[in-house]
Amino acid sequence: MLEQDVQSEVLLVYDKECPFCDFYCRLVRIESSLGRIKIVDARKGSEVMQRITATGLDIDQGMVVQVGDQLFYGADAIHLLALMSSRSGIFNRINYWIFKSVLLSRLIYPVLRFFRNFALKLMRKTRIDNLGKPDNELF
Repeated sequence: MLEQDVQSEVLLVYDKECPFCDFYCRLVRIESSLGRIKIVDARKGSEVMQRITATGLDIDQGMVVQVGDQLFYGADAIHLLALMSSRSGIFNRINYWIFKSVLLSRLIYPVLRFFRNFALKLMRKTRIDNLGKPDNELF
């Protein structure tokens, strides 16, 4: 899954206007031996967002982690972050314990996404809509 030659920078791309995503991404810490994490706001234009869109990944439905040339999306991204986490602090230990399993990540992530999307709908948040889907303005 993750190649041995991890780059010194890990990009974490998500919707910074989502309070749940923002909370999670601000708390997650990766091992310093693996490099540093750089948070990228998916609402702002960037090379990595161009690549995400070109790959066909819907950023409104999942965060993306880029390590080197590899993109990890949704449940795979949260699983990777758990494996890379420093385990310092209660949040990172719980995150690791829950998402260290690929199976649990793939079972839990869609549930979390459902409740996130429902809350964003109640908040009347707009989508990023990086794929340009018709009638896709609000959650």
